[in-house]
Amino acid sequence: MKILSVLLLAIVCTGCGGYGSQTPATPQPGVVPAISELSPDNAPAGTTGLTLTVNGTSFASKATVEWNGTQQTTMFVTTKQLVATIPDSALTTSGTVSLTVTNPATPGTGGIYGTGGTTSQTSKPVTFTIE
Repeated sequence: MKILSVLLLAIVCTGCGGYGSQTPATPQPGVVPAISELSPDNAPAGTTGLTLTVNGTSFASKATVEWNGTQQTTMFVTTKQLVATIPDSALTTSGTVSLTVTNPATPGTGGIYGTGGTTSQTSKPVTFTIE
């Protein structure tokens, strides 16, 4: 009985294992991204295409850059940098453009605890100027 009590106490003190949370090495979808810098942050009207570097934090591997709400072709570089291709048609008129980054939603995995998953998260907008 004494051995059984010690064994039970050891299990209770150490836990069942496998249920602890671990900090992910890279941001996961559902984390809010933040934009700190655009390079370049402006361009003349009529520019022929543009490769835009977006620096910030918490970019997921499938994050996308939105130009006035329209998703652009986006390449993930690191959790702190994305590169977007802005087409000629988006650079024809002078003015300002709202630019955001969105980390995608992840679907739930189902199982005994429900559907889970996360919702997409979008950064605060920053302004790009077309001169």
